[in-house]
Order: sequence, then C-alpha cells, then structure tokens
Amino acid sequence: GPKARILLLDNHDDFGGHAKRNEFNEAGVMRLGIGGSVNVDNPSGYSEISKGLLDDLGVDLDAMRSNMQAPEFLSTDGDTMLAMAGPDGLVKVRGKWTQLMLGIGDYESAVRTLPLPLSEQSLLIELIAGDRDYLQDLSLAQKSTYVESTSYADFLTEEVGLAPATISIFYPFPKLMFGPAVSRMSILEAFYLGSPGIRSMSWLGDLAAQLLDSAASGYESLYFPDGNATVARLLVHKLIPGVAPSIQGFDDIAISRFDYDALDLKNSPVRLRLNSTVVGVRETADETVSIDYVRDGDAVRVTSDHCVLACYNAAIPYLCPELPESQKEALNYGVKVPLVWTNVLIANGQAFSKLGVVYVDCPDDAYVVVTVPPLTTTGGNQPPAGPQEPMVVSMMGVPSIDPIDGESSRVMLRRARHQVYATTFETYEKEVRDQLQGLLGEYGFNHETDIKAITVNRWAHGYSYEYMQLEDPKWEAGQAPHEIGRAQFGRISIANSDSEARAYLDAAIDAGWRAVAEQVA
Repeated sequence: GPKARILLLDNHDDFGGHAKRNEFNEAGVMRLGIGGSVNVDNPSGYSEISKGLLDDLGVDLDAMRSNMQAPEFLSTDGDTMLAMAGPDGLVKVRGKWTQLMLGIGDYESAVRTLPLPLSEQSLLIELIAGDRDYLQDLSLAQKSTYVESTSYADFLTEEVGLAPATISIFYPFPKLMFGPAVSRMSILEAFYLGSPGIRSMSWLGDLAAQLLDSAASGYESLYFPDGNATVARLLVHKLIPGVAPSIQGFDDIAISRFDYDALDLKNSPVRLRLNSTVVGVRETADETVSIDYVRDGDAVRVTSDHCVLACYNAAIPYLCPELPESQKEALNYGVKVPLVWTNVLIANGQAFSKLGVVYVDCPDDAYVVVTVPPLTTTGGNQPPAGPQEPMVVSMMGVPSIDPIDGESSRVMLRRARHQVYATTFETYEKEVRDQLQGLLGEYGFNHETDIKAITVNRWAHGYSYEYMQLEDPKWEAGQAPHEIGRAQFGRISIANSDSEARAYLDAAIDAGWRAVAEQVA
C-alpha cells in the first residue's frame, strides 16, 4: 500500500545481483556487456505474474524482437564457428553448426575438416547421420529407461565408440547450463540441449525428435544490451524515480545515468542500501524481525514488520539459525553452477568482421564460447555501426575440473567454485589474451594494442541448481528440497531462483511475488 516503507539491503556495490552490467567507454563511445544473467528466456511461457511485471515496467517484447538488427559488417547468415586445437595450431571451421550437428546440411564435409583422427570423424558422421540404431538390442521400454538413466558421455564412448577427447565438441553450450557437471547430464538432457544422436535410436528417436522439435518451435530468446541488468534498472527506477527523474524508461534505459546518491534518501518510502552485508535475521518477542548487517565495518541493526530473504539458499541457514533443521538441510541441497563471464573491449571490430561469425564454440579453451553482446538498439543502445568502431567481445567460461569416481555433481560444483575463487586475475587475463590472439591473430588482431579493457565477472555462486536426472530423486509434489527450503517462517519468507530450482528471470520474479504474498496475506 501507499504507506509501506521498504528497505532493500544489498551486499554488493551495485544492485541486480547476477543481473550484472559491464559498461565501457572508449573515445567518447559507450559499449555495454553482459556480466551475468543473459536473457528473457521464452517469455510466452511466463506466468501471468511475470508477464504482468514486465508490462508494468514498460518492457515492449515486440520492440525487442524488431530491435535485434545485426550490423552489416557482423552479419553472417546464421553461421557459427567451431574452433579446435590442431597439430599445427587452431583449426576454425565455419558453418551452421547447430543444424549440422542435427544432420541438416553437408555435415560430412564439415566434420572432415575437424582436427580429429579419420576414425573419429567417421564415427561422428555416423552418429549425426542417424542411420544406425545404437540401442537395437533394447526394447522400447528399455530404450526409454536408458536415455533417462545413462550419461551422454557414457553413451558416446561406450555405444558410439568415440574417444573421450572427441566428445568435448558437444559440450560448449551444455557447459553453460550444467557447468563442470556436464559429464553427468543424461542422454535425454543432452538431446534437449540440441546434442546429436537422437535420430540414432530407431523410431523412439524419431518420436523424441518430434516432441523436442515441437517444444523448440515456439521458443524464443530476447535480449537487452546489458542482459537482465536492464530489468533490475527498470525495477529500481520504478521504485525510486529520483535516481533518474528525466528518463522515459524502456526507450532509454540502456543509456541512462543513475544518481546512486538518490538510492537511500531518508524520506523515500523505498530505500536501497548498497555495500550492506546481512549477517543475521531473527524474529523478536514483539512480533517484528530483527535484521543485523555490516556496512563500512560497522554493525547495524534494523527492525521490520516483515522480511524477505532474496539471497543464495545455502547462506540462509547461517543468517537465520532458528529455522528447523529439516529446512536448513533442504536449503543446503542445491549448489549453484560456477561460471566466469568476461567482457573484453577491443579497439575495433575489423578482425572480428574478417572472422565472419558472431559466435564461436571453443571446446578446448578456458572460455568455451566467444561471442558479441546482443546487437540490439533496445533502451537507446547503439551497437557498433562499422568495423572501425570499438566493440565488446563476450567470453563465457566454465571452470574445468576432472571428475572423481563416486563424486556427486554437487560436490563437483563445490570443487569448481573453489577453483574460480583461487584463480588470479593475472591467470584470467592471460587466458583471455591467448585465446583471442589465437582466434583473431591471423586477421590483424594484436592483443597487446587492441585490448582496451577487461572485466572478469566471477560467478562462483552462479546459476541456481536444477535437478539432474542421474543425480537427483523424483520427489513427490511439495517434497523437493527447494519446496521444503522455501517454507515461510513466521514473518520471514524466502525468494530467489533457488527456491524455484530454475535459473531463469521468471523464476526469480515468481518467487518474489510468492514471498511478498505470504507476508501480506
């Protein structure tokens, strides 16, 4: 209601959490990069709550669709590139790889150019062609069970016969979903992400392919120039208009300047306090909630009628120790997927233009995907108009660790998290320079002079954990860890994508609505 007073406490130096904006300025030109939460994923499937919030913020989805206009110098007619280490250096093969991997187009010629032994190429071509039923000795019921209970890695090595070193070419995009636990994804999960082999299982494969094609036909992915940081900025502007009183909103949000001094004004009904790390939350005897936090080294306490904890699930048991032990255990179940999102400002786009694509899979490198930020004019953004202008290159990385026998995916993700924290910036910088030089060097790129800035967004606690077929039970409704963990505790509610076990924008919005509804009911 109009008399509500709301205090938002954020431990970061900027708002938005994983919706992180990287802003560069070169020669008077602003360029944006995505530092975390990437896209508006399949908005047609959003709940009425999530759709309603986007509408309330003025987000025009039709405009976002029409604003995706790639500059001519970067237009590639849908081609991507697969870049692999060969005996004489990097081998780069351009083509419509998403389609080729599914047996569409001249996949045989493309595979024959990859730096793989001839025998591996032949096995790969046979897999993509789909002419062989690798599970011909299994009944239909057994096949159905097999694709849900067997890892894609085991299928490729044991049934297809590919070498473990070869199957990494299928992993760049799935790694961005599962992180280093990609080796534990099931066959069906791999097929859902577009990996090849679905047509190699006789008519069961044909049926599954039809179902997946049907699910994919209505799918779309929409982008702001700085990822979902735009949504965070629109939210803050809606709650605290004084941060940018002259902006229109959706039409100029990307280029707007925020006055951070206006975030925490004394008389504002909504206040956003940055650099404030919450360390304790307890219900008090007088039916309020006591919240302790640390700011600039000082311990501070505030009280409130209600509290919503919108943070990493596994931190909540430490913040709120009075929770039931069963709820603490549930909150600790999921382990976020560690990721590294790096953006590199380069002096101009000439080398990238000569490369001929805007998306490169690099299965052998630290950054498994190299691409460019969304080429969109949404929010007033102006992407580079020509190759002579400065541009941003986005590099998406996943910590690489060797799995240990008997180790769960969640333990593996924890080990990978520590690797992210332990890696120095000097190492990240060297990886960036070496990889870009290998990719662009033959087109005149010189990392020593052409790289103008690097931002490394370390998401040791990255995407929310989503249950995996080979790792997690099929719980009854209401009994999954994320459902038990998000239970209301008096005047304290929990809202985050962890509480939905889905690492998506609409999951976070729906969770926020649920938590507030619990408190005002």
